[in-house]
Amino acid sequence: MNSYVSFIAANRRFLSFGVTAAFLSSFGQTFFIALFGGAWRTEFGLSHGDFGTLYSLGTLCAGLTLIWLGRKIDHVDLTRYTLMVSAGLAAACLLTSVIPSALFLGLAFFMLRLTGQGLMSHVSIIAMARYFERSRGKAVSLAALGHPLGEAIFPPMAVILLSLIGWRWTWAGFGIVLLVGIAPLMLWLLRGHAARETARKADLAQALQSGLGPGRSRTLSEVVRDPVFYPLVFAMMAPAFISTGLFFHQVHLAEVKGWSLEWLASCFVGFAIAQGLSSLITGNLVDRVGGIRLLPWYLPFLGLSALSLIVTDHALGALVYMMLVGATAGAGFTLMGAVFAEIHGTGHLGAIRSLIQATMVMATAASPAFFGLLLDVGVGFDMIAAGCVAYVVTGVTILSLLQPALRRRRDDLNR
Repeated sequence: MNSYVSFIAANRRFLSFGVTAAFLSSFGQTFFIALFGGAWRTEFGLSHGDFGTLYSLGTLCAGLTLIWLGRKIDHVDLTRYTLMVSAGLAAACLLTSVIPSALFLGLAFFMLRLTGQGLMSHVSIIAMARYFERSRGKAVSLAALGHPLGEAIFPPMAVILLSLIGWRWTWAGFGIVLLVGIAPLMLWLLRGHAARETARKADLAQALQSGLGPGRSRTLSEVVRDPVFYPLVFAMMAPAFISTGLFFHQVHLAEVKGWSLEWLASCFVGFAIAQGLSSLITGNLVDRVGGIRLLPWYLPFLGLSALSLIVTDHALGALVYMMLVGATAGAGFTLMGAVFAEIHGTGHLGAIRSLIQATMVMATAASPAFFGLLLDVGVGFDMIAAGCVAYVVTGVTILSLLQPALRRRRDDLNR
């Protein structure tokens, strides 16, 4: 804990930037957007299937676009990049407030998912992983606290605003606050960043010249030619696929289990607490033993969460389920920021991470429609959860088998 305190004290402004970016990604996250689902279905006459299809299509397009926009962070100044992403997120919120039809709702989903879940998360994780070489685990884990913070604050705020002023003025208010208040805040938190970037480039140049330390970085073309990359990403996208599918259909899950929606929503507090603690613990361990060694150990929590849906309908089962998903999410975000930097370096991390983030976004596009289709044809949540457990077991097996290959790639880079 002392190491965290001293680290925060020395880097509080830049760490606050990472936390804020992760926090703002909430506007494009499933848990937040789904809160407005009932109002939108009523407004535009959409069935559950129509709504899920629109959401999946918007998310899929966002994932494809992220591959192109995400890699720009390697070549555009972080301050300018952040300003553009903040403006884009504000525009997405304002557009959402004035959509006249279901067609424009699909466009709103695309913009919210791209700028929120996609680019804001991307900014947070790349900034921390790139500029904290020796304390990468702690930096990413601290920035990741923005996610549970958003999960604890935004749902009750949205429910209250929705009942008081309606969904249009709620989204308009978010857009105005982002444009007028948040963008200037982000620029202030990045004050002095130019000196940090200059120092980083000088360190990399010196490492390359001397042949000591992690001076080289693999390019995106090298990474995509590596056969290890694909099973690694397949295993690591399990949390995104499973949790998004379950969260998107949480209203139906509550009905099937006999849980009140208010109780299930309140369990997000447990989710947020577990996510924050898991992130901090994982960040400390990453700096001590490396992210590669931890990879096989975080997915089992996700498997246990799905298993809990099979074995119990008790109300406390909802809390256990949410906390286990939260533990996986916290560890996963931290590992995602650390592992690929360990294996491939940070010189092209934006391009590499944008491809990975796009894959995760596409996974979140597929699961709402896939789970909805299964529910429509009569497959129950118990069978869906059993399939999730099977995916987790496969993922853990893959991550365990890949350990020697991942260590070789890390060691080859740092020779």
